[in-house]
Amino acid sequence: MKRVTAIVAEDEAPQRDALVRALGEVWPELAIVAECEDGLAALEMFEVERPAVAFLDIRMPGLSGLDLARRVGARTHLVFITAYSEHAVRAFEEGAIDYLLKPVSRERLVATVQRLRERVEAGRNGDVGNILAALQKQPLKPAPVHWVSASVGNAIKMLPIDEILFFQSSDKYTRVVTAEDEAVIRTPLKELLGMLDPEQFWQIHRGVIVRAAAIRSVVKTPDDKFELTVAGSAERLPVSPAFKRFKGM
Repeated sequence: MKRVTAIVAEDEAPQRDALVRALGEVWPELAIVAECEDGLAALEMFEVERPAVAFLDIRMPGLSGLDLARRVGARTHLVFITAYSEHAVRAFEEGAIDYLLKPVSRERLVATVQRLRERVEAGRNGDVGNILAALQKQPLKPAPVHWVSASVGNAIKMLPIDEILFFQSSDKYTRVVTAEDEAVIRTPLKELLGMLDPEQFWQIHRGVIVRAAAIRSVVKTPDDKFELTVAGSAERLPVSPAFKRFKGM
């Protein structure tokens, strides 16, 4: 029997590694021939390896998963990796293409693998054209965030959203700080704002978002600037009067 090959394209290394390990457990016969961190690398490896299955993160540098699907979807079995809600991704199901919601659960992965096996055996690829048309009519919206999947070294930690004190830009990453822990994600603050409840999380500076309930005090510094403290952390966070909640300070 011809072996089934796959590529995994996910720009977050810990999440990519976790998916590869999980696939090894639930589909040990699957040969993962390439692991890619951006869409352009995934396209290049696809043309070299011609895999039967492609696991594609929707948002990647270079080419997005949807852009990549436009180019290769007719030649492979697609599985999108996404942070979008169950309701929004119905478009995928209508096109007979599967998806994995982040964080990827083992139960969902097992069900996806079962459907993939059937489709590979039957030689049925999903209809990418139907999916793209459906997405144009119903733009994807992020699901409500209850957990943040963040990297700590080579591990992934699941941080409950109601335990997070603040998010802060740091080089190419975003710090995620709780009273007990700290980790990093690659999601920029601008994108995070669209995923967080604006009543619970306030942007106080171009580089800082805080959980409103955690705010302890706002103090004026000797140079007439403002800093904010949150319960559970000794850090002082910069406050910009430009953001409307703090205008007039």
